[in-house]
Amino acid sequence: QVQLQESGPGLVKPSQTLSLTCTVSGGSITTNYYYWSWIRQPPGKELEWMGAIAYSGSTYYSPSLKSRASISRDTSKNQFALQLRSVTPEDTAVYYCARAQGPYKHSRRDYWGQGTQVTVSS
Repeated sequence: QVQLQESGPGLVKPSQTLSLTCTVSGGSITTNYYYWSWIRQPPGKELEWMGAIAYSGSTYYSPSLKSRASISRDTSKNQFALQLRSVTPEDTAVYYCARAQGPYKHSRRDYWGQGTQVTVSS
Protein backbone atom coordinates (compact mmCIF):
# COMPACT_ATOMS: atom_id res chain seq x y z
CA GLN A 1 0.00 0.00 0.00
CA VAL A 2 1.47 3.30 -1.12
CA GLN A 3 1.18 6.14 1.34
CA LEU A 4 1.99 9.83 0.83
CA GLN A 5 2.39 12.47 3.51
CA GLU A 6 2.76 16.19 2.95
CA SER A 7 4.80 18.34 5.32
CA GLY A 8 5.78 21.97 5.54
CA PRO A 9 4.87 25.32 7.09
CA GLY A 10 1.22 26.11 7.43
CA LEU A 11 1.77 29.87 7.21
CA VAL A 12 3.83 31.74 4.64
CA LYS A 13 4.22 35.49 4.27
CA PRO A 14 3.43 37.22 0.98
CA SER A 15 6.35 37.43 -1.46
CA GLN A 16 8.12 34.52 0.23
CA THR A 17 8.62 30.98 -1.05
CA LEU A 18 6.28 28.17 -0.12
CA SER A 19 8.12 24.87 0.38
CA LEU A 20 6.41 21.51 0.84
CA THR A 21 7.72 17.96 0.94
CA CYS A 22 5.89 14.74 0.18
CA THR A 23 7.26 11.59 1.80
CA VAL A 24 6.33 8.37 0.05
CA SER A 25 6.22 4.94 1.66
CA GLY A 26 5.23 1.56 0.32
CA GLY A 27 6.70 2.25 -3.11
CA SER A 28 9.65 3.94 -4.77
CA ILE A 29 9.34 7.27 -6.58
CA THR A 30 11.67 5.87 -9.25
CA THR A 31 9.37 2.97 -10.16
CA ASN A 32 8.32 2.94 -13.84
CA TYR A 33 5.97 4.61 -14.92
CA TYR A 34 4.56 6.71 -12.15
CA TYR A 35 4.35 10.46 -11.85
CA TRP A 36 4.38 12.26 -8.54
CA SER A 37 2.10 15.23 -8.54
CA TRP A 38 1.19 18.35 -6.64
CA ILE A 39 -2.42 19.49 -6.60
CA ARG A 40 -4.05 22.25 -4.60
CA GLN A 41 -7.55 23.39 -3.74
CA PRO A 42 -8.12 27.03 -2.82
CA PRO A 43 -11.12 27.71 -0.57
CA GLY A 44 -14.35 27.47 -2.51
CA LYS A 45 -12.59 26.47 -5.74
CA GLU A 46 -11.88 23.30 -7.69
CA LEU A 47 -8.77 21.19 -7.52
CA GLU A 48 -5.87 22.67 -9.48
CA TRP A 49 -3.09 20.50 -10.88
CA MET A 50 0.23 22.24 -10.32
CA GLY A 51 2.79 19.89 -11.78
CA ALA A 52 4.54 16.55 -11.51
CA ILE A 53 7.89 14.85 -11.43
CA ALA A 54 8.30 11.58 -13.29
CA TYR A 55 9.95 8.33 -12.22
CA SER A 56 12.78 9.44 -14.50
CA GLY A 57 13.14 12.84 -12.85
CA SER A 58 11.55 14.82 -15.69
CA THR A 59 9.29 17.63 -14.55
CA TYR A 60 6.00 18.98 -15.87
CA TYR A 61 4.21 22.17 -14.84
CA SER A 62 0.90 23.87 -15.23
CA PRO A 63 1.43 26.76 -17.66
CA SER A 64 -0.14 29.16 -15.18
CA LEU A 65 2.42 28.28 -12.48
CA LYS A 66 5.48 27.39 -14.52
CA SER A 67 7.23 30.69 -13.83
CA ARG A 68 6.91 30.31 -10.04
CA ALA A 69 6.91 26.58 -9.32
CA SER A 70 9.72 24.06 -9.01
CA ILE A 71 9.37 20.35 -8.29
CA SER A 72 12.37 18.29 -7.22
CA ARG A 73 13.08 14.96 -5.60
CA ASP A 74 15.42 13.23 -3.18
CA THR A 75 15.53 9.58 -4.16
CA SER A 76 17.62 8.65 -1.11
CA LYS A 77 14.73 9.76 1.11
CA ASN A 78 11.96 8.75 -1.31
CA GLN A 79 10.62 12.29 -1.21
CA PHE A 80 9.60 14.91 -3.69
CA ALA A 81 9.15 18.59 -3.05
CA LEU A 82 7.36 21.68 -4.25
CA GLN A 83 8.63 25.22 -4.15
CA LEU A 84 6.33 28.08 -5.09
CA ARG A 85 7.98 31.48 -5.28
CA SER A 86 6.55 34.95 -4.73
CA VAL A 87 3.37 33.76 -3.08
CA THR A 88 0.28 35.91 -2.62
CA PRO A 89 -2.89 35.34 -0.58
CA GLU A 90 -4.35 33.74 -3.71
CA ASP A 91 -1.97 30.83 -3.13
CA THR A 92 -3.80 29.98 0.08
CA ALA A 93 -5.06 26.43 -0.37
CA VAL A 94 -4.99 22.85 0.79
CA TYR A 95 -2.00 21.29 -0.96
CA TYR A 96 -2.00 17.60 -1.87
CA CYS A 97 0.61 15.25 -3.24
CA ALA A 98 -0.51 12.27 -5.26
CA ARG A 99 0.71 9.43 -7.45
CA ALA A 100 -0.49 9.57 -11.03
CA GLN A 101 -0.46 7.36 -14.10
CA GLY A 102 0.70 10.22 -16.31
CA PRO A 103 2.19 13.73 -16.19
CA TYR A 104 -0.90 15.64 -17.23
CA LYS A 105 -3.70 17.59 -15.65
CA HIS A 106 -6.27 14.84 -16.22
CA SER A 107 -4.02 11.83 -15.59
CA ARG A 108 -5.56 9.29 -13.25
CA ARG A 109 -4.35 9.52 -9.67
CA ASP A 110 -4.57 6.48 -7.47
CA TYR A 111 -2.93 7.47 -4.19
CA TRP A 112 -3.20 10.80 -2.38
CA GLY A 113 -1.78 12.39 0.70
CA GLN A 114 -4.19 13.74 3.28
CA GLY A 115 -3.46 17.32 2.30
CA THR A 116 -1.92 20.20 4.20
CA GLN A 117 -3.37 23.67 4.67
CA VAL A 118 -1.11 26.53 3.64
CA THR A 119 -2.17 30.08 4.36
CA VAL A 120 -0.43 33.08 2.85
CA SER A 121 -0.77 36.03 5.16
CA SER A 122 1.33 38.68 6.80
